[in-house]
Amino acid sequence: MSELTFEQMLDESFKTIHAGEVVEGTIIDVKPDEAILNIGYKSDGILSRNEYTNEPNVDLTNVLHVGDKLEVKVFKVNDGEGQVLLTYKRLAADRGNKRIEEAYNNKEVLKAKVAQVLDGGLSVVVEEVRIFIPASLVSDTYEKDLTKYAGQEIEFVVSEYNPRRRRYIGDRKQLILARKAELQKELFERIKEGDTVTGIVKNVTDFGAFIDLGGVDGLLHISEMSWGRVENPKKVFKVGEELKVLIKEISGTKIALSLKFAEENPWRDAASKYAVGNVVTGTVARMTDFGAFIELETGIDALLHVSQISKEHVEKPADVLKIGESVTAKVVDFNEESKKISLSIKALSASAPKQEKEEDADVVSVDIDAVIAQEAEASEKE
Repeated sequence: MSELTFEQMLDESFKTIHAGEVVEGTIIDVKPDEAILNIGYKSDGILSRNEYTNEPNVDLTNVLHVGDKLEVKVFKVNDGEGQVLLTYKRLAADRGNKRIEEAYNNKEVLKAKVAQVLDGGLSVVVEEVRIFIPASLVSDTYEKDLTKYAGQEIEFVVSEYNPRRRRYIGDRKQLILARKAELQKELFERIKEGDTVTGIVKNVTDFGAFIDLGGVDGLLHISEMSWGRVENPKKVFKVGEELKVLIKEISGTKIALSLKFAEENPWRDAASKYAVGNVVTGTVARMTDFGAFIELETGIDALLHVSQISKEHVEKPADVLKIGESVTAKVVDFNEESKKISLSIKALSASAPKQEKEEDADVVSVDIDAVIAQEAEASEKE
């Protein structure tokens, strides 16, 4: 029986390994692009940066340290130069695949940081497994720019699991919709018409603003934004602004909102402030051929008919008045029910002849709607 050489005995003192085997090694050296591990084999194992992670430009000296123990998979027993090549990311991917499969089967909610923002969606990594979340499944609304998600930690579920094709699809949209449905249910259970609630301005359009009440959007129509006139909602409200609003009407899942709070209604004490005979001062807000509308205060406009502007004949209000001009006149008609007030500058003239005053009495009470209708009819005939 022949005796074993020293080299043979040394070889037999080390364990045997084969490709695909999972081994535990101890890090004995680390460089930025590779680490050397003692795996109890006759040759040390080499773990390159590319076989440690899929993340680009990782400096291994920042994540691995001499003396650390690490489970790795044998990639190649002999790379042609007698070196053992190791992989950590493939072992992690194998385990990650099992993890993703369990999450898919159990409909588990996963959480991961967005690794990349792509043209068609987002890419996240869960235990070295890349999961793609299409743009259509990122949110419940269309988002053209997804860059805001870069580096963010987001929640999602695995909606498609196909390890053979390495196809793993994530879905964030269904979580958002489920959460909104829950919030919607809670909101409708606690609110009613007439309640005052706080919301966040979500979107502003030419006709109104959409207010997020917490899972449900309510519409604040332009006509309900103020007791006065609002010409452009975009100049009044900003997205993200917090707003206290009144729930005016609930119809199914639709909520109509208002900022016309009863305690701020300018018509509450208008009967005494603008009683017939009172002299008032206002600002010319707008003009038509038949008269000028004078803003007495926010939410209350009065008509100064062209026949009541001056003792002299006035063809059009614009001939003697300007928008923004301050005007003092006497209230000659007040109708609280229809919320209409008529003014007269002529009636302020105490020296007007008796006959002229009598003539004035015939025109001081003006039916605004009738006048507007007549003017519109005349324009159509022309």
